[in-house]
Amino acid sequence: MYNQLFVGIAVSTAFLSAVADRFGVWGAPGASHVSWGNWANFVAYSNTLNFFVPESFGNILAIGATLLEVVLAILLLIGYKLRFTAFVAGILLISFAIVMTLSLGIKSTFDYSVWVGAAACFLLRTADNFPISIDRYIELRKK
Repeated sequence: MYNQLFVGIAVSTAFLSAVADRFGVWGAPGASHVSWGNWANFVAYSNTLNFFVPESFGNILAIGATLLEVVLAILLLIGYKLRFTAFVAGILLISFAIVMTLSLGIKSTFDYSVWVGAAACFLLRTADNFPISIDRYIELRKK
């Protein structure tokens, strides 16, 4: 019963931690355990990953990824439309893994546990029910 809750929290915190890093919440650029430390560094990283699109499009992709991560994290935390949300989160993570592999090599995906996160999302999608979720609350209200 609590497995689904744990997976949702784990993936959500990974998404939200990455978003916090790109806004300097975890520290300034160069600080210990900080990947980007600010938006400009994150966009530069995003442009490295997305080498196949014009750099002018990089900011749009960075904003899109950030918005998706925030929205998916919130939906996973509250348990709304969990099967669909988990599927979309898994696809997003697979997308990250593919572009990371193409631009930085496969090891980078292991260092950030991108495949593990994607697998967790796809496993969450297969759950029969979600007893601790908004979905469950909505289901009970319909009865």
